[in-house]
Amino acid sequence: MSVGTFSPAPIAWRRFFGRRLTLVIGAGMLLFFLLLAIGAPIIAPYDPILQNADARLQSPSLAHLFGTDNFGRDILSRVIWGTRIDLQIAVIGVLFPFLIGTTVGTVAGFFGGIVDAIFMRIVDIILAFPFLVLMLSIIAILGPGLSSFYIAMALVGWVSYARLIRAQMLVLKSSDYAVAAVSLGFSRTRIMFRHLLPNAIAGSIVFSMSDATLVLLSGAAVSYLGLGVQPPLAEWGVMVAEGQSFITTAWWITLFPGLSIVCLAFGFSMLGDALGELLGVHE
Repeated sequence: MSVGTFSPAPIAWRRFFGRRLTLVIGAGMLLFFLLLAIGAPIIAPYDPILQNADARLQSPSLAHLFGTDNFGRDILSRVIWGTRIDLQIAVIGVLFPFLIGTTVGTVAGFFGGIVDAIFMRIVDIILAFPFLVLMLSIIAILGPGLSSFYIAMALVGWVSYARLIRAQMLVLKSSDYAVAAVSLGFSRTRIMFRHLLPNAIAGSIVFSMSDATLVLLSGAAVSYLGLGVQPPLAEWGVMVAEGQSFITTAWWITLFPGLSIVCLAFGFSMLGDALGELLGVHE
């Protein structure tokens, strides 16, 4: 085909279809896990914490599609019920850092000066420590459990959102509509949160999808180390930790919760990529 007859239409169509397909796959996977979590009491064939010594370490079969663990508990039922906790970890673990970071970044970027300097030095101090080490230290001080994990995530995870919002606010506060709002006598609070923030928040929303993947993996890792969800509650990280001693003889104990972690993380990642393309964040 000659240069003169080249048409960008096929490329544009492929890009549009690719974005839409990515969005459908990501949203579909998250919807699947959400429905699984909501319908856990109906869908799960067994009690997730009920032990049965006669059914210990049974391989996948019609009676137990995902097999059983060393306590005779049905792996499928535990994976289904674990969806509730892991979705909760991903959502709540992102929500509080998002709210804190958005507020701090908005205020720091809008006011600048000494306010910006103080908040950014706090950000620098937090970023000076490895993320996982700092989070584990906070959990170790507060004690094992999901509440400690959420507090640790809120204290550590907000810095990324604050930097994203601050960078956008520094640019947008000099825009024509922001100057016009000041000229009309609008309050600083109204200008920050009603005029500037809605135009600055797109990048943080996209980042929150990717951050949900990190939070999910961090929650599984913390539970794996015994500092997160405590047995006998069904949680994928806990299940992987419980099955590590039987990895060569009862591989199904770790395989299915591990795949669940990967699939849920993949769903968040796909949705984040699609939103980034649709909102023009990556362009």
